[in-house]
Amino acid sequence: IDGWKDTTVVSNMAKHINVDELVNTIGNMPPEFMYYCFSILKPFEQGLEKYYKFFKNIHDKEFVDNFLRVEKWLSDTPPIPGELFRQWIRDIYQENLLIQNKMYVDGKHIDLKKITMPLFVQVAVGDHLVSPECSMPIYYAVSSEDKTMRVYPIGHVGMIASTFSQKQILPELCQWIKERS
Repeated sequence: IDGWKDTTVVSNMAKHINVDELVNTIGNMPPEFMYYCFSILKPFEQGLEKYYKFFKNIHDKEFVDNFLRVEKWLSDTPPIPGELFRQWIRDIYQENLLIQNKMYVDGKHIDLKKITMPLFVQVAVGDHLVSPECSMPIYYAVSSEDKTMRVYPIGHVGMIASTFSQKQILPELCQWIKERS
């Protein structure tokens, strides 16, 4: 949401990349390219260490299920359309238009202050792709009276594809939605 406050390596790269040259050269961002970019952020953890942990815990059904769930999520990514990628990098990270209420999507002005519907913000403290400093500002930028922010001791992928997510995060979100339905 606030790309200039994002402190991650990804955001630093996004702020300085020539996104026009990249999109004009590659077109759509292939999932392999995105996976490679994310993997090099933590090369040991995403390479040898994860497989070491997998084989070390091969007899732990919960660990193996969680490992496979995360791997499926990581490998089940469609290409990102080039023009979407260009706008995302430019508008969010390079010009920070969304949090300033200056962003347009398909010719329509996005004004966060006009958002009045209930809002549930999930923040991952260990997120190495979107820092809490980037994701938290939406809570304060919208005009919703019914707002909830939850901060979890987990990383980016773990927010949706982990045992912790399945047991705590998603049930909490479902309960929040159910109470407002």
